[in-house]
Amino acid sequence: MSKRHWPFLLGGLLVALLLAGVVSNYASSHPDGLDSSLLKGCTVNADDEITGGSCPAQQAKDHELADSPLADYGVRGIGNDFVSTGLSGVLGVLLTFALGGGLFWLARRRGPATPTPNTASADSADEAATPSTGTR
Repeated sequence: MSKRHWPFLLGGLLVALLLAGVVSNYASSHPDGLDSSLLKGCTVNADDEITGGSCPAQQAKDHELADSPLADYGVRGIGNDFVSTGLSGVLGVLLTFALGGGLFWLARRRGPATPTPNTASADSADEAATPSTGTR
């Protein structure tokens, strides 16, 4: 990678970290449209618990990764919601950046392929057999 790409790459990473770490805390407290649409037809209290009615959300079960360290837009074990949400966003950006960077590193071009000796001699033999017109 040339030196002129690094400022752009680092600038993009900085913007993503800022958005994930700070701005994400000011997003909607009900970000998932699927969850809200599944609650239609039910009565819900202030803690988002179903208290009556009939809706598809009553059959919902916890995901098998619901107790993972980064579940529910936060980091488990951190009591401050602002810090927990920001930290989970930053960790997500860094993990995605590392994974994407690693994949790009593996798929990068490694320079021109060097011809094998048989190919090189065959090419020169073809050039020698072709008559030259004097122009190129």
